[in-house]
Amino acid sequence: MRYMRLLSILLLIPCSALTASPEQRGLEIATEVDRRDTGWHDMQATMTMLLRNKQGEESLRYMRTQSLEVADDGDKTLIVFDRPRDVKGTALLSYSHKTGPDDQWLYLPALKRVKRIASKNKSGPFMGSEFAYEDIASQEVEKYTYKYLGDETLNGIDCFVMERYPAYEHSGYTRQVAWINKEEYRPEKVVFYDRKNSLLKTLTYEGYQQYLDKYWRADEMFMENHQTGKSTKLTWSDYNFRTGLEDRDFN
Repeated sequence: MRYMRLLSILLLIPCSALTASPEQRGLEIATEVDRRDTGWHDMQATMTMLLRNKQGEESLRYMRTQSLEVADDGDKTLIVFDRPRDVKGTALLSYSHKTGPDDQWLYLPALKRVKRIASKNKSGPFMGSEFAYEDIASQEVEKYTYKYLGDETLNGIDCFVMERYPAYEHSGYTRQVAWINKEEYRPEKVVFYDRKNSLLKTLTYEGYQQYLDKYWRADEMFMENHQTGKSTKLTWSDYNFRTGLEDRDFN
């Protein structure tokens, strides 16, 4: 009878989950995360960026952003700073790619010129924040290889835990460990390790809300740098999807 009970349980488990290697299982999870977040077409939102240094001093910036899905490639994203005055008009345009380095340009209004972000500089901080330029671009499945590490409960949420390794040779990270919500296939936490494989940063997501009855977006993204003691909190609001944006809105 014990054998029959065990057999009945095994029959309920997909064959792929029993036979897949940790690398295959990690890729399956990442692919499902991507599949569930495909089809929104375009999005607009507003953001605040709260910078905090090691001494606890804070500065606040106000931004707006828009993104466009691109068939068979990565997303296009434009971020424009509105306040305070010293950063007003600064803009970052990102063309993400599934393979190869992303194309990114930074417009500096004080100099009235556009600066291309070189491939080797994408690990640098974006506008003094704890988010790197490579963090800002869309996280396409093909940008990493994966390894499933196991299951874990995080803040009462059942999660898959997987490691991902950047395929981009100039990445600032050797690896990242991600906690993926089992039910909704959305990230709950990501831990980043630098080029020396030392703990660098932790990114946590808070206040998820669902849009168009399908797509999950976090109200807050908090990045803490364990090596410098600095942190950055992005607070999102006014999400709008399928607003009619086109390629010409990203040039």
